[in-house]
Amino acid sequence: MSGGVKAGWISALAVSGLMLGVANAQAADLGGDCCSDLEERVAELEATTARKGNRKVSLTISGWVNESVTFWDDGTESNVYVGTNSLEQSRFKFAGKAKINKDFEAGYTLEVGVNGHASNKWNQTAPSSSSDNVLTLRKSNWYIKSKTYGKVTVGLDGTSTYHLLDDADGANTRNVSDAEASAVYQGAFLIRSNGALTSLKWSDVERGFNNGTPGQSGRRNVVKYDTPEFGGFTASVSWGEDDMWDSALTYKGEFHEFKLLGKIGYGESTDPTATGCGTATEFKCTWWGAAGTLMHAPTGLYVYGGYGEQKVETITAGLDDTSTTWFVQPGIERKWHELGKTTVFGEYRKDEAGANPGKTLGADLTFWSAGLVQNIEAASMDLYVMYRHAEGDYTTGSVAVPVNHTIDDFDMVIAGSRIQF
Repeated sequence: MSGGVKAGWISALAVSGLMLGVANAQAADLGGDCCSDLEERVAELEATTARKGNRKVSLTISGWVNESVTFWDDGTESNVYVGTNSLEQSRFKFAGKAKINKDFEAGYTLEVGVNGHASNKWNQTAPSSSSDNVLTLRKSNWYIKSKTYGKVTVGLDGTSTYHLLDDADGANTRNVSDAEASAVYQGAFLIRSNGALTSLKWSDVERGFNNGTPGQSGRRNVVKYDTPEFGGFTASVSWGEDDMWDSALTYKGEFHEFKLLGKIGYGESTDPTATGCGTATEFKCTWWGAAGTLMHAPTGLYVYGGYGEQKVETITAGLDDTSTTWFVQPGIERKWHELGKTTVFGEYRKDEAGANPGKTLGADLTFWSAGLVQNIEAASMDLYVMYRHAEGDYTTGSVAVPVNHTIDDFDMVIAGSRIQF
C-alpha cells in the first residue's frame, strides 16, 4: 500500500473514532442534571441510614411493638385496659458483629425494653403504675464466636435456662401464649375470694422466680458458653454473680414428616438477691425443666408441653419448699391463605405452688385458654386473640392450723398485635 493511501486510511479511522466517541458521550448524557439528581438521592439514603462508629463492625437495628386490648373479669368487677403486652414487651435492639478471620467473629447486643403501659402491673385498683412510659435495659453484652469452638458471651444476657420452657415452643404462639403466659397475664391483679378482694396478688400465690413459672431462669450478669451445633444438639452453661450457675441442652431436627424442638436444663443459686427466689441468709435454690414441641409438617398438627420445678431449701422448716408446673398446648398451624400461617390452639396449665413465707403455705392453681394467631407475612406482623381462665385455692395460717381459701374465677379476653422491624 502506498504512503498516501495509508495516510488516508489513518485519517479516516481517526475521524470515525472521534465521531463515535462524541456519539457515545451524547448517548450517555441523559440530561444536564443527572449528576446532581444522583447526588441528591445518595444524600437522602444517607439521611435515612443508621450511622456507625466504624466500618469494621456491623450495626443492625431490630425489635417489635406489641400492644393489646385486655378485658378482664374477677367475678365481681370487670374492666377493659389498653397497653403494652408484657409477655413479650415492645423493644428495640442494637446488634453488631465483625469478622476476625475465617473461623472467628466478635459482636455485641444492646436490647432495651419499652413499657408504654405495662400489662403485668395492672390490677383492679390501679391500672397505671410507675412502670408506665419507661425504658428497661434487657441485654448488654459482647461475645466472641467460633464456628469450630462455640460462643462465649460476657455481660447482661439470658442465662442458659433463660426461657427454657418458653423457647421450646415451636409454633407461632411463642410470643403470644408460651409457658409463662398464664402467670404473666394475671400480672399484679389482686385475688378475690368469695367476692372479697384480698391483699394478695396472683404473683404472691404463684411461685417460680422468673414470671411465676418454675423451671427456668431469667436475664443476669453472666459469663456463658454455647457449643456449636452437632447432630441437631447444642449445649450451654453459664455462671453469674454471686454464685449462680445453670446449664441446658437443646435439640432441633426433623425425622420423617415430623419437626421436633426440645430443651432440658438445670440450675442452682446461693444468692437470693440475684436469683429472686427468697431472702434467707443461708440460701440455696435449685430448678430444672424440660419442654418440647412435636409438629406434623404436612398437616400442621402439633403439641407443645413441658414440666418445671423449683426448690428453695432454706424455707422455714415444715413448709412446702417445692413448686411445680406442667402444661400442654395442642393446636394446628397451617397456611390456609396468602396472608400467612394461621395458628389455632388450646392450652392447659397446672401449678402446685409451694410456700411463700409470710403470705401463703401453698396453692393449687389451674389455667386454661384458647386462641388464634394470624401471621401477616408482608408486614412481619402477628394478630392475636385469646380467651384465658384461672381458678384454684390457696392456704394461709400455720402448718398446725391451715386455712384454705377458694379463689374466685378470673377470666380475660386479650386481642392485639406484634409488628416487627
